[in-house]
Amino acid sequence: MSRKRDGQINIVLQHQTRSQSESKSQLHFTENSPFKHIDLEFSSFVAMNKLKQTIKEIYATIVINQKRKEVGLACTKQVLHMLFKGNPGTGKTTVARKLAKIYFDMNLLSKGHFIEAERADLVGEYIGQTAQKTRALIQKAMGGILFIDEAYSLARGGEKDFGKEAIDTLVKHMEDNHNDFVLILAGYPYEMERFLTLNPGLQSRFPFILDFKDYEVDQLMDIARQMASEREYELTKEAERELRSHLLKKTQETTRNFSNARYVRNIIEHGIRMHAVRLLCKDNYVTEDLIKLTGQDLQVNHHYNQR
Repeated sequence: MSRKRDGQINIVLQHQTRSQSESKSQLHFTENSPFKHIDLEFSSFVAMNKLKQTIKEIYATIVINQKRKEVGLACTKQVLHMLFKGNPGTGKTTVARKLAKIYFDMNLLSKGHFIEAERADLVGEYIGQTAQKTRALIQKAMGGILFIDEAYSLARGGEKDFGKEAIDTLVKHMEDNHNDFVLILAGYPYEMERFLTLNPGLQSRFPFILDFKDYEVDQLMDIARQMASEREYELTKEAERELRSHLLKKTQETTRNFSNARYVRNIIEHGIRMHAVRLLCKDNYVTEDLIKLTGQDLQVNHHYNQR
């Protein structure tokens, strides 16, 4: 995490090794720490240590501000608008949903609901309609989080496009309603960088810019095991070997459309369907057979290499 001169914070998520995450620059807390509830909320999230650290800092600021207020010292309201940059399947939407709950629990948001929107939800077809649609959406999101994916699409039409009107309306309400409203814009890294250069006044509105890096193979394997476990399945050693080999090859390819955790989820869900077909064709099977996903079930070297 780095802090710029204008107070903006850049955070890189996921791309760190175990030794880095355990470095002295990270805060460590005991089982009895006041941050235990945050660790619990994010316990199912693979990596993202920088995000967890940031949420702890926000929570600590809330608590200390309250202590300062009790003794008559000044305390300031935190502005929590965020910008997420990352490829598909890196956890942007999942994190935004979780933040809505966390911020509600912290009493930062009065309702804690989550609204996901795209260009069509904000941009109208004629003059005046865009500002009206955008204001209505913001009003609906008050007390919660408004999450706009592929936000760069708002600027794709140039100066005369109605998307600029949506951006201007968002910027105004970000300032006016920041006490009970959080806006999160998200999209591909390159497009979001370009979006910010096209709208130079926009970047300064976001105190937090988070880079969601692609998952490494070990992290994708952790995600695969977790997804299987959540569905009460287990990967056999053979399945793990084949999946790891496939993911290693996939992550080394320079394909822009690799969807990270979403890709792994599709493999697991396809494997569960193939597992069901395999068992249905057997005369007898035991309880362990109902649980184990094999390499034959995943079919990663056949089904996914054909795409």
